[in-house]
Amino acid sequence: MLKGGVFRLGLCLNKTRLSEKIYTLEQIDPQTFYGPNNLNLTIIKSKFPKLQIIARGEEIKLFGDDASMNAFELAMKQLEKTFLKNKELNEHMVLEALEGITVEKPAESASANLITTGDTLLIGTRGQQIKARTRNQVKMVNTAKKNDIIFAIGPAGTGKTYTAVAIAVLALKEREIRRIILTRPAVEAGENLGFLPGDLKDKIDPYLRPLYDALEDMIPNDKLKSMIESRTVEIAPLAFMRGRTLDNCYVILDEAQNSTDLQLKMFLTRMGPNAKLIITGDLTQIDLPRKQQSGLNRALRLLKNIKGIGMIQLDTDDVVRHRLVKEIVHAYDRDAECEKDSSEKS
Repeated sequence: MLKGGVFRLGLCLNKTRLSEKIYTLEQIDPQTFYGPNNLNLTIIKSKFPKLQIIARGEEIKLFGDDASMNAFELAMKQLEKTFLKNKELNEHMVLEALEGITVEKPAESASANLITTGDTLLIGTRGQQIKARTRNQVKMVNTAKKNDIIFAIGPAGTGKTYTAVAIAVLALKEREIRRIILTRPAVEAGENLGFLPGDLKDKIDPYLRPLYDALEDMIPNDKLKSMIESRTVEIAPLAFMRGRTLDNCYVILDEAQNSTDLQLKMFLTRMGPNAKLIITGDLTQIDLPRKQQSGLNRALRLLKNIKGIGMIQLDTDDVVRHRLVKEIVHAYDRDAECEKDSSEKS
């Protein structure tokens, strides 16, 4: 694998609190990288007005403050990745790679910073602001930043799936991962599924429709189709995860309450060294046949004290659908409590 750029620390100019550094392009043709008439380099310079940037061949000499230099290094790493992947670098690629990189917080990408209620995560395909709207949705986003596996459990309408997809799309945009894999159990897989019309994709798409809906809100349709074709975004039933090693990706298991104990264990053990997992579920809506037990309860019990695994419990206060959804969930919860009390008394 080709190596990225290298910094060499130079003289610290104490009076002006400026530093001198040299960034070196390794095994990359500078002329192609800088673009025709140094267009790419000009765009890069405009992004860092506090830096004096002098490029001579593969060496780029910098004068400026440490924060700007750290941000420049982050930007160059992104640009080199783009160049090595595409074997070219044009104006559009440079602007896209530099998007979201700021001097104020150069050491980490936007998705690494903790958020608060109302902070915008993404701009959707209709220009809408996609946010974590409730206290527990914010907790879900921040927990995902600090843990490689998170469980998000709660009733219908609390935004578990939507927030999980937003977290993954943001990580992809920030180039923290290379792929997104979305999966959920096809509860009626087998004979019943076989009687549905169409090919395999036609048969499983109805089960995966909520994931498509969330993606279509966040990624333009043409780009999403291209990403699915290139497998940058993959949507598949849970059974298709068996035997795989999932790495450099965000993997979301939706409707996990409909996975059996063996299925959930199989899914969790697919995790590669650079993967992150989000498992969502609603323990009040288990659709498995009566003889099969959901594996979600056991997983929550066994894994709750493992470092690197976070667990979020969403509740009716997090419901973001129609106002009546919250009342409906409350009504069912009250009835369940009454049935539980009656059974205990009898």
